[in-house]
This record gives sequence, structure tokens and C-alpha cells, in this order.
Amino acid sequence: MLKSLPLRLDATIDAVISKHNIVVPVKDSDSFLVVNPLYEAADLITAEEKDLLLSEDDRTGDFADRGYLTEDSREKSAFKLAYLDFVDRRDNDEIQLFFVPNYSCNFACSYCYQEGYHASSKETERPVMDAFFDYIESAFAHRRKYVTVFGGEPLMPGERQRELMRYFLDKAREAHLEIAFVTNGYTLSSYVSLLRDYAIREIQVTLDGTESVHNQRRYLKGKKPTFQKIVEGVDACLNAGIPINLRMVADRDNLENLPDLAQFAIDKGWTASELFKTQIGRNYELHHCNSSPGRLFDRVSLYAALYELLKEHPHIVEFYKPAFSIMRHLAENGELPMPLFDSCPACKTEWAFDFTGTIYSCTATVGKRGEELGSFYPHVTLNQEAIEVFQERDVTTIEACRSCSLALACGGGCASVAKNKNGAVLTPDCRPVKELLSLGTAFYFNH
Repeated sequence: MLKSLPLRLDATIDAVISKHNIVVPVKDSDSFLVVNPLYEAADLITAEEKDLLLSEDDRTGDFADRGYLTEDSREKSAFKLAYLDFVDRRDNDEIQLFFVPNYSCNFACSYCYQEGYHASSKETERPVMDAFFDYIESAFAHRRKYVTVFGGEPLMPGERQRELMRYFLDKAREAHLEIAFVTNGYTLSSYVSLLRDYAIREIQVTLDGTESVHNQRRYLKGKKPTFQKIVEGVDACLNAGIPINLRMVADRDNLENLPDLAQFAIDKGWTASELFKTQIGRNYELHHCNSSPGRLFDRVSLYAALYELLKEHPHIVEFYKPAFSIMRHLAENGELPMPLFDSCPACKTEWAFDFTGTIYSCTATVGKRGEELGSFYPHVTLNQEAIEVFQERDVTTIEACRSCSLALACGGGCASVAKNKNGAVLTPDCRPVKELLSLGTAFYFNH
């Protein structure tokens, strides 16, 4: 539990400052946060205590007890043990397998990161679906797994698409696999009668604000509105016992509408349902994005704006609680999460496949030319060299992460973003950990 740290100034020890200490000023406060992800310790300290910790002369027993002061040999041993534990847990973790039945879409959103892709116009074939299930049964045998159907838009209107989805769901049932869908939600209400007969883990749907704001951003081809149809779909799913993960894609054009969207969801009764959860995604440039750069938040500016909105409109918390790096976890669980040696699931606990029979590392690369890692149809082929680069990527193999005090709260970021930005997978996609910790401590512990 985060607390103010009492110092025993008479309990001096011979130790060094841990390489994994993170010390940040707390937003709107005179306090400081000291956090050490390796030892899973976090405390509020005064400016005087912060100076004492960082000084080369004074060493106190309380700082040593929490791991902020340590011995080099102890730190190396703790790091090694924590890393081995992380790898063991990751190797036994559940795998998320994405399948893209098509890249077509009935929407023409004002932003679309797949717009610059040159995806195949082939139609989905049942033999490809058969090959997909055969491949994952063989390649991921004895691993816990589930499948997320992605797109494009997987729930396109029309009887042919509906029958293809029925076939896919039947195959998943035979394989004893849960299915999730990522959909724009426009046809969702018409699919509920089908989906309710299968093991559906969740449906992710996007609403970018209340009706007028959403309809200016996410519309059908021809700019026809979509808000009311999506709301009908969310209602239908919740009434049918199907979990909903509602996502808002945020940029400077719509974030100020978050309080109204939150109130809308509260008034609908969605937030009172155990089947309902939310997320806010940042509209950003991945490989291609047709938004003008001036509309986009970077990670810090988005969370800073969220912080101010939450202070002014506290009801938002009933709808959405920002992670602020590791601070929401600490607030909700009374302890820090385990050290994060790797924040990129690509080729470890996430893989992506599409209807052309191609294998990709994750949702950020699926469908992008030059990112192919192999095929599962008509023949199985694998680019083992490229796969191994993704699989070996963590803070121990990214040179810039090895000496970074933020590494175990950052995890090296997204490999796809790093490759797109730096030209190589084994480079960092740095997260603004200090800024997020400052905001999160102020929000969850000072307010």
C-alpha cells in the first residue's frame, strides 16, 4: 500500500541506491513518489526525504527495508529471479490469436490506420478457416488460448458473411475455444441471435462520444450516421448476457466530450453491469493515419488532459479509470504489479492471421506488406529468423533499456511502433513513465 515513509535516521547502513528507483514529484503536491518495480515498493516522501535518499552520505534502514537502498549483488540476484519468474509466467500465459476474415469495412471513419494498407480483395474461404484451426491446434497445443475476430469489419451485413461467421464459430466450438470480436458495432444487434449460442468472451465496440460527436467521426460510407445502431447493439448484447468492451478513440477533437459520454453510459445503466467495461485508445500514427498530426495526442498530453477532466468531472470514474502506468493497479490492489520485463506480446502471447493464409506478429502488423512472418495456408511456412527477433525482445535485449531506471515499469513499449520509428524491432518505444506516475499518484492518492 502506498504510504508516507517514516525515516529512522539512526539506522544507517552501508548500501547503494537501487538502479530501479524512480523518483518523481507528485502533480499538484509538495510530495514525491519513490517507486521501485523490482522490489514492488512505492512510497510517498517529502522533499527532505527525497534529498536524503539521493544523497551519497546518509543511508537509512527504512529505505533499505523497501529496497530503495540495496547491495549490488542482491540487486543482480533479485533481477535474475524476477526475470526468470516473468518468463515462466509469460510462457504459460494465455495466448490471444487474432483472425481477420476480411479487410473490407462498411465505415469510412475520419481516421483509419489501415487506410494505407493494400490488402487482398479475395473473399474468405472455408478451407482457410479449417487450416487456421488446424494450425493453432498444432502450433499452440497444450497452451491456454482464445481467438479474437478482427478486421476490417468482421460482422459485415449480408447472409454470406453471417454464414461464414457461423461456420467459424462452429469450428471454435469444436476446438473448445472462446471467441471475442472487434467490431464497429453497426450490425451488432442483428448478430446477437447468432452470437448468443456460442462461448463469446467479449465484443469490443467503439463509440467516440455522444451522438453528434460520434457521428462526425465514425460514419458509414456516404457519411450516414451510426451512433443509434451501435447503441442498439450494445443494449442487445448486454441483455443477452454477452460482455461488452466499449472503446473510445480519443484525440483533441472529441476528448472534451468524454464527460457527456460517461454520463450517457451511466444513464443507460451500462456502467452498473458486470458485463460492461471500457477503454480509451489514443488516435495515433502507427503505419498510416489520415488524421492531421495537430489533432493527435501524444501519451503524456492525453493523460494530462484526462487528469484535468477527471478532477472537473469526477463521475467519469464510474465509466473509465485511467491506468496512469502502474498507479491504478496499486490503488485497486494495494500492491504494485510484478516487474514488467516486456510490454510487447507479439509472437509470444499474441499472433495474428488473416484470410489470405498469412501469419503476422500482432494486430499492429496484420495486413501490412513486408510484415509477413509466414503462412498457414495452403502450406505452413515460417520465417523463424524474424519470429525469433520478436520473441527475444524484452528489456534485457534492447540495449537502451538495460541501463534505464524506468525499464521495469515501461517494458520497452511496442515492437511495431519501435520498428516503424527506429527501423528495428530491438529498439525501444519509450513510455513517459515518470509523467504518468506523477499524474496517477496525484489522482488516486492525493485527491
